[in-house]
Amino acid sequence: MTGETTGRSTQSGSSTGALAAPGVWSDLVGQEPAVAVLRDAVRAASAQLAGQDVAGMSHAWLITGPPGSGRAFAAALQCDAEPAGCGDCTSCRTSLAGTHPDVTLVRTDQLSLRVDEIRDLVRKAAMSPVGHRWQILVVEDSDRLTEQAADALLKSLEEPADRTVWLLCAPTVEDVVPTIRSRCRLLVLRTPPTEAVAGMLRDRYGVAPDIADFAARASQGHIGRARALATQPEVRERRERVLAIPKKLGQLSGCMTAAAELVELAAEEAREATSELDAKELAELEQAYAVTGGKSGNGRGGKRSRHLQAAKKDLEEQQKTRAKRLQRDVLDRALLDLIAYYRDALVVGLGAGAQLVNEGARRDIERLAEAVAPESLLRCIDAICECREAIEANVAPLLAVEAMLVAVHRLTTGAGAGSPPRPRRRLRPRQR
Repeated sequence: MTGETTGRSTQSGSSTGALAAPGVWSDLVGQEPAVAVLRDAVRAASAQLAGQDVAGMSHAWLITGPPGSGRAFAAALQCDAEPAGCGDCTSCRTSLAGTHPDVTLVRTDQLSLRVDEIRDLVRKAAMSPVGHRWQILVVEDSDRLTEQAADALLKSLEEPADRTVWLLCAPTVEDVVPTIRSRCRLLVLRTPPTEAVAGMLRDRYGVAPDIADFAARASQGHIGRARALATQPEVRERRERVLAIPKKLGQLSGCMTAAAELVELAAEEAREATSELDAKELAELEQAYAVTGGKSGNGRGGKRSRHLQAAKKDLEEQQKTRAKRLQRDVLDRALLDLIAYYRDALVVGLGAGAQLVNEGARRDIERLAEAVAPESLLRCIDAICECREAIEANVAPLLAVEAMLVAVHRLTTGAGAGSPPRPRRRLRPRQR
């Protein structure tokens, strides 16, 4: 593959479209410019396999923005159809499902990707593909690489094996360490237009137009979040509870109560999402150890039971870490909803005329905009961003949320003048 593409950035354009291209690209809603770039790369890759010296394909890609593009790109690279990426052949289906022998999908349930996991990937990357096309490694959580893991990956990116492709995916460019991103071709996916997301919900899932429009706005371009908001009433109800928090901040006591409610809401959703999986994993572990419930005639029952208890302890630690990560992701999404709420108030207060994310709460937003100066609303957004950064830095969620809501209380009630807003960063959800 040509080395000229490494480190080059490709920004998707701003043209609108109702739905993505067919085949493996169908889930990339509103990403027509990015899909065109990836299709060109697939054609160049096929030409290189045929012995032609064609530019346009790189051995390492960093794709930032909404999730799903990594798997689609991998499937198209393995597809033998013309044009590649049909979505119907065995290569496409197995690549998307994660069962293709030459496509490795990596997504961690833990807080980070450890160095031993990356070393295993690097060893696999050095192997020749089983089939006649590419050995592809899709790291869907490359923003969670530890420093040691990034160092282990670096050599494989600098000295790639023949017919090996790395596809790294992350929410934003800044989430990936500079040494990694400088060695990848960068493709930045845009936030899908609201109209494209709403059209996808109506056409693909039969969602009513008003619900589709609401979900498209509220999700702020996150396809998975839009799907959940459109099809699951309990998800909409949880979001309403989050957006009710600004009205509870008139007193300091309300701040403390609201903080506890928000953190518990995130914990509750995390428990609901993981309880069934936790029980399944425990049952599979017990079945693997073939526990019979007591001593066996050969005297090995007690030893097997001790091994099972140790395995159970390790599993419980992994499950706790997974629940902790999911709780943080849910809380981060709730904080993004609050940012959107205060952003809407800022839009109204400034008379900007931009579309509101929370159109259904317009009356409450207008009252907030009348009562609070735009400068204070901007500082409220800054306080929420600082809370996100604190939680990411492993500050206890309850303490971080309490500090944030107290700051918002002071800014919206005039109890404190506050300080000038600090630069803000990354407004994309952590959940992928």
